[in-house]
Amino acid sequence: QVQLVESGGGLVQAGGSLRVSCAASGRTFSSHGMGWFRQAPGKEREFVAAISWSGGRTYYADSVKGRFTISRDNAKNTLYLQMNSLKPEDTAVYYCAADTRVAFSASAMGVTPREYDSWGQGTQVTVSS
Repeated sequence: QVQLVESGGGLVQAGGSLRVSCAASGRTFSSHGMGWFRQAPGKEREFVAAISWSGGRTYYADSVKGRFTISRDNAKNTLYLQMNSLKPEDTAVYYCAADTRVAFSASAMGVTPREYDSWGQGTQVTVSS
């Protein structure tokens, strides 16, 4: 497993932008698919975006497609989520996750929480109307 620490959350007005980051420890970060999930109060954790180990493939939930961009810098062991045109319904705790059970697989881009085995502690994103 890898250790993951999110940062960059905060309060932003609707229509604004925010970038959250996920710093990973461990030399295997660059070989695993990664994902972002979010969880609002009283709701289940939901998929936001996923990226392959190389960064060459990405996948998004319909609710964020065209507004959010997932990326990674393997040299810095860091995962990013750029969020633009934020809406109040984007308010949630955002979690990054890694699937360390599979390495160098272009298809390892899970969309459900059970497909990941390492999680960060989350960072709060609040969008005001």
